[in-house]
Amino acid sequence: MLIVAIILFGMIVGAGAQLLLGRSHGSIDWSMAFVAGLVGSFVGGLLISLLSGDGLDLRASGIIGSIAGAVLVTAVWRWWDGRSKPTAQDRAAKRSGDPRKSHPR
Repeated sequence: MLIVAIILFGMIVGAGAQLLLGRSHGSIDWSMAFVAGLVGSFVGGLLISLLSGDGLDLRASGIIGSIAGAVLVTAVWRWWDGRSKPTAQDRAAKRSGDPRKSHPR
């Protein structure tokens, strides 16, 4: 029962992080919510532990630490996912065949 509660808590925290950052495509990505909630809880717990002076002891964090960690993980995930996708302008320039336009940056 504890494992189910941890999974549900992670999903709710991850969904809350997506709502705080703004949803992309108008819906919640539940796989991202699950991963960001669970990983974010550990990241938030580690950050709170470092800030409180406990060292690198990995502990379960509170709700605020979990949400802060999930927001951080979700923001990094979206940044990483967004930088790997070509834009419509990049695809159009590549189709044109002009080598000067294929790398506009």
